[in-house]
Amino acid sequence: MDIQTLTPFFMWCTILNIVVFAWAALWFLAAPDFVYRMQTRMFPLPRETFNAIIYAFLGLHKLLIIVFGFVPWMALLIVG
Repeated sequence: MDIQTLTPFFMWCTILNIVVFAWAALWFLAAPDFVYRMQTRMFPLPRETFNAIIYAFLGLHKLLIIVFGFVPWMALLIVG
């Protein structure tokens, strides 16, 4: 693979991951009770634990987007 192929790949990878992140964050912000009820059917958890897990999930997801999508894309733009 060359830089001309990898640059748009990482660009679209970053964009799609941001869309998925925004979709999940909007669900957790707009309908937290609905999401809690749906998840506790499969995994019974206290509300405080659920909130901590969601907060950690969103933080980790954002960090992974930056490290594995945005940073390589920026590096390829600088090198290319």
